[in-house]
Amino acid sequence: MILRFACFSVALVVSSLALPAQQTSPTTANALASPTPVATPAGITDPKAATRAWLDTMPANEKTRSDAYFEGGYWLILWNFLVTVAIALLLLTTKLSARIRDLAAALTSFRPIQAGICAIGFAIIIWALNLPLNCYEGFVREHQYGMSNQTFGAWFGESLKALTVALIILPVVFAVLYSIFRVAERTWWIWGTIVGIVLTTALTIAGPVFIEPVFNKYTPLTDPKIRDPVLALARANEIPVEQVFVVDQSRQTKRVSANVSGLVGTTRIALNDNLLNQCTLPEIREVMAHEMGHYVLNHGAKITMSLAIFIFVGFALAAAIFNRVLRKRGPSWGVNGIADPAGFPLLMLIFATYGFLLTPAANTMSRTIEREADIFGLNAAREPDASAMVALKLGKYRKMEPTPLEEFIFFDHPSGRSRIRMAMDWKAAQLPCDEAR
Repeated sequence: MILRFACFSVALVVSSLALPAQQTSPTTANALASPTPVATPAGITDPKAATRAWLDTMPANEKTRSDAYFEGGYWLILWNFLVTVAIALLLLTTKLSARIRDLAAALTSFRPIQAGICAIGFAIIIWALNLPLNCYEGFVREHQYGMSNQTFGAWFGESLKALTVALIILPVVFAVLYSIFRVAERTWWIWGTIVGIVLTTALTIAGPVFIEPVFNKYTPLTDPKIRDPVLALARANEIPVEQVFVVDQSRQTKRVSANVSGLVGTTRIALNDNLLNQCTLPEIREVMAHEMGHYVLNHGAKITMSLAIFIFVGFALAAAIFNRVLRKRGPSWGVNGIADPAGFPLLMLIFATYGFLLTPAANTMSRTIEREADIFGLNAAREPDASAMVALKLGKYRKMEPTPLEEFIFFDHPSGRSRIRMAMDWKAAQLPCDEAR
């Protein structure tokens, strides 16, 4: 949530919602066993029927629980938006943001430092006011649905770490941003867009090196039975990596996952230890092939460019709305103009609304990219049954069979049904490929 708040401060996100992630070595038998295609024999001719057969292997109680968990997230999108709006209005109407600015002015006459002090005040207050909802969403609810391995102390400690990261980043961002606002009061939104794009790129590059290790430990994968097939897959796709990393997310969650993070020289492919412990080698290869697809298809750069467009539109909207609202409410809020840090809650309110309304578009962009990586993963790993098995395992916390409207609005990844159908379409269309394993 604090990292998202940092992004809010320069309109680097398209959503205002709060954050929507005992190492043990996998046994050789688990890691090398082939997935059992209980629902689909080799050489299928009816992908639709095969998809239905896979879906029917999911126990009814698990499906009901998964649907309830995921559908509850729909309401959390709304609640996170409403809480953000409420916090912004509270800061403005009580003149708390103006008092923070006045305190900063009393401490120093240097305007960039004043903005940095305001950033610290906003970060702490917003973190505290968001804490009850974040606690429910990130701790209580995760335990209710059996997704979390964390104690409350561990969860709260990570929340404090996130606050610390924000307290390091935000003062610099505010100092730069409000210096620009002060110098270019007419074209501030153009320069703000540029700063937003630069900061987005910088955070993407720095994330794997400076931010992600704050929350988890990344170690090289050493088991050659797992490592070597994954590295062979990377070499076959011209990916210049010499090692794969394992992240100790089992300390926090029961979910299986992998990711590609970073940009240019800091790009890193990692899988979490739950994936090692819960999945077979074909499933691991399929997941890692998907993540390699993000690298080969330049999704990091494409996402950065898409965010640049969203940032530009967001700042343009802010430029059209901010002064109009301020003419009516500025005196009662104690806000003097765009260069006044006390007006930050109004910017937060504008971008929160923009991000909330943009949810279907942002999810569609993400879902499209994930679908491209799914197709790449199938062609690279050639493991359609493993792909279906992974979709079922992800279905423990993602709704497997949403309506088309649900998938369009709320899904940032293809649904489990869509992924299994893609795998069965691939299997029906391809020649036997057992020799590729």
